[in-house]
Amino acid sequence: MADLIFSTELQWQGTGREGEGKIKLGDYSASYAAPASMGGKGVGTSPEELLIAAVSTCYSGTLFGVLQKNGLLVEKVTVRAEGLVTGYPMQSKFSRLSVYPTIFGGNPDQVADYQRAAEMARDKCFIGKVIAGNVSYEVGDVQVFPSER
Repeated sequence: MADLIFSTELQWQGTGREGEGKIKLGDYSASYAAPASMGGKGVGTSPEELLIAAVSTCYSGTLFGVLQKNGLLVEKVTVRAEGLVTGYPMQSKFSRLSVYPTIFGGNPDQVADYQRAAEMARDKCFIGKVIAGNVSYEVGDVQVFPSER
């Protein structure tokens, strides 16, 4: 087995909520700061959004593969994801991450099978496993739409 290394470059300037940073992810760069809802600058993205994005990008690809492996029709998967921070501001904790998958090109008569596959994908996504035991990681109701052809 091989070990793989992934890296990113960041820079930060300023103290706490007054600060602002830049992150380089491959060929993509973005600004980040504490969100305005937490008293920060609200510039670009935030660490909270980056956490949600990391888990849900892995989840979407894993879900597509699980659907195909289980013989469920799928052309495209979209995922809406949201995170919940509780106890703000004194005891802030990222307590829940929820994903809400929508399947396009599927069979709406098999929504229960798609729901099971969505929950299986949650358990297989290796980035999602990083938050296991620390954050409640939930799958909401799956929506399934037939092909638009």
